[in-house]
Amino acid sequence: MPPPPYMDLAFAAAEAAAARGEVPVGAVLVDPVAGRVLAAAGNRTEELCDPSAHAELLAIREACAARGQPRLPGCDLYVTLEPCALCAAAISFARLRRVYYGAYDPKGGAVDHGPRFFTQPTCHHAPEVYSGIGETRAGALLRDFFRDRR
Repeated sequence: MPPPPYMDLAFAAAEAAAARGEVPVGAVLVDPVAGRVLAAAGNRTEELCDPSAHAELLAIREACAARGQPRLPGCDLYVTLEPCALCAAAISFARLRRVYYGAYDPKGGAVDHGPRFFTQPTCHHAPEVYSGIGETRAGALLRDFFRDRR
């Protein structure tokens, strides 16, 4: 199954992040009812000297600011890498409807690996999760980025 078109936008954001020297992760937040992109972002942790400037958080912040509200019920997130615990918490608190992600992250992921954040009894809201969307492309982007830095 080919990745959804919104995932292509997430890959574009990830590629732009890599061009800036950031770990190539991209995220796109979509209002599926209106059929429009609310926000798109790539990692900016190095540029902003901010360990929380992950693509998912930046996209959530931008979409919340645009809507003037702290939650985004009914919205979907497309991200190139399995979200970490920090991003999974933000996804839960933002009340996102669905998360589509590309590459699995056995070391830092928190959705299907590690703490499996959304299955914990303390999780306030668990979105539907669809994994492995464009996994080959996402994995290659990350492998190439880190190979070039070794």
